[in-house]
Amino acid sequence: MLELLRAHIEKRVHLGEEEFARCATFFTPRRVRRRQFLLQEGDVCKYLAFVNSGCLRAYSVDHKGEEHVLQFAIADWWISDLQSFLCGAASTHFIDAVHDSEVLLLERGAREQLLESVPKMERFFRLLLEANYIATHRRLTESLTTSAEDRYLTFMKTYPALVEQVPQNQIASYLGITPQSLSRIRKELSQK
Repeated sequence: MLELLRAHIEKRVHLGEEEFARCATFFTPRRVRRRQFLLQEGDVCKYLAFVNSGCLRAYSVDHKGEEHVLQFAIADWWISDLQSFLCGAASTHFIDAVHDSEVLLLERGAREQLLESVPKMERFFRLLLEANYIATHRRLTESLTTSAEDRYLTFMKTYPALVEQVPQNQIASYLGITPQSLSRIRKELSQK
């Protein structure tokens, strides 16, 4: 279960065998069944979750009871409510499994110990946070300035694995459109 995590870390920083062995001790493996929650709205987020297999999603629910998908996470991705995790505030999100999944959890206290024990991980998490900021900013800009069709095309290009793994209504929610609009867009694209 740790091989994917090691490869993921190695994309950003190089760890020696001893450093990675120390690093691995701070992560807790967990299986998350389909529709099982990793986080519920109102709870404080206690973990950063690295997805080893499966698919999870983060979403909020508005006053009408409609879900708004904020993020999907498949193998080799992270998922969490960073605001809640870093500040200790109540979460405004839910995180649940779209499919049966395996994750490696890193608790807040364990993360602090990891950063002290393996200093290179400080750089790793800084780079990860920078990439997260850039992706979030890009997604916000696209949601405000591009058409629904262009957002879907970008989604398909950026996350091809998700198109087949995630229910269409959840993709529509992520794109900020109705499932009917997504169905129409998909039909129009197939006819081109």
